[in-house]
Amino acid sequence: QVQLVESGGGLVQAGDSLRLSCAASGRTFSTFSAGWFRQAPGKEREFVAALNWRDGGTYYADSIKGRFTISRDNAKNTVYLQMNSLKPEDTAVYYCAAGRSTAQAMGNNRKTVDYWGQGTQVTVSS
Repeated sequence: QVQLVESGGGLVQAGDSLRLSCAASGRTFSTFSAGWFRQAPGKEREFVAALNWRDGGTYYADSIKGRFTISRDNAKNTVYLQMNSLKPEDTAVYYCAAGRSTAQAMGNNRKTVDYWGQGTQVTVSS
């Protein structure tokens, strides 16, 4: 069993940056891929970014490429999402995810996610 706890959300203005963190406990990320999804009000949960914990390979949604960066800290068993040049349309609850599949598989099929965090709110004002 893996427990995922997100932090770092908040209210920012358009153009600002935020860094989200997701700490895993119970088991390490070492055999998983880790990623981020988001869900805006009235919309479906959508993929944002993921990485393969073993080799660090990454996979991103087209909508955030060039603005968001996913990274990891092995010693802290934590995955991060650095979000730059934030836009009002980035407003959503952001969820950390872990799965036994690859990062690309996670990006293409939400059903590959085995564990979810509780979510952290990101609000970007215009």
